[in-house]
Order: sequence, then C-alpha cells, then structure tokens
Amino acid sequence: MEDGARLLLMYVVFPVWVAFGCADWACHRRTRIEHTSGLKENLFHWLLLAEIGVAMLAVALLEVNAAILLLVFAAFLAHELTTWVELQYTVPLREVGPTEQMIHSFLEILPLLSLALLAVQHWGQVLSLFDEAMPDFGLRWKDEPWPSAYLWAAFAGAALFNGLPLAEETWRCWRRKRWGERGSPQPAKVDAS
Repeated sequence: MEDGARLLLMYVVFPVWVAFGCADWACHRRTRIEHTSGLKENLFHWLLLAEIGVAMLAVALLEVNAAILLLVFAAFLAHELTTWVELQYTVPLREVGPTEQMIHSFLEILPLLSLALLAVQHWGQVLSLFDEAMPDFGLRWKDEPWPSAYLWAAFAGAALFNGLPLAEETWRCWRRKRWGERGSPQPAKVDAS
C-alpha cells in the first residue's frame, strides 16, 4: 500500500496539481487580472505556490516523519488561509466564474489528498503524534530518494507550467501598474505656455 500511495502522489496528484495550476493561470489571463485585481492578486498566487512548494520539496527530499507530516499539514492550513484572504480581496474586483471556481476546488483538495496519501504511507508516524511514544521530529535526507530523473522532470514541469506563467502574469500586472493602459512608458507632456 505504501508504494501505491507514493506512486499516486508522484505520478497522479503532482501532475494534476501542476496542470490545474496552469489552468488557473489561464483563467486569470482570460479575465485580464492586470486590469482588475492586479499585482496584489498575483503576489497571492506566488505565496500560494511557495507554500505548496516548500511542502512538496520536503516530501520529495526528506524522510517523511512526524515533523514532515506536521509541515505538510501546516502548509495545507496556510494555503487554505491564503486562499480565503485572496478570494476576499479578489471577488469584489473581478469575476471568478464557475470554471475558475472548479479549478480552485482541485487546487484546494489536492494538498489534502497529498497529506492523506502521506499519512497512509507513514501511518506509524501519524499514530506517534497521538501516542505516548516520542514522535520523530528529526530532519534528514531520504534513505531511498525519489529517482533523480523524476525530481528533475517534476521541477521542470512546475517551472514551465506554473513558474513561467506566474512570471508572465507578474509582468502583465506590473506593466499595467507602472505604465497604465498602453503597457508602455507614457510620453512626457510638454508645457505649451
């Protein structure tokens, strides 16, 4: 069961997560957030990516124990809180349609699914959090690391389908904030007097 949970996490959950992150960016592009909620919403997106990125890197590189399970749980809670704050800011400023709402549903449930799969894989560590036995809070590299080819491909996929689109979104929002409607520097006005 542990290997099945790990394979689901690596080859189903993570790729679906990356795909839905890219789909969310496409919704932002379609609704032209640079003209509505702008750079502030974009910065929320970077924060959301960082929260999940820290948890995913920890799971990929470190032995999963009580400390890592708590880290992933904390990242999930932080991600949910950040999403709530972001939506409080965004919804009054731009339309968040049904498609984008469904995409958000996946982006919110996938971290919880990841935590559940990790809990199944490391049930003894979960039980140690509620038992008299001392949980393992040590941070150490994995004894059996994930394949390096997988790690490089996962990193490249996240960079290509999440990082680059977010950078493009940042550029659009920054350009709009800095240069206005035209998206390029405004010519200096000449005083005719």
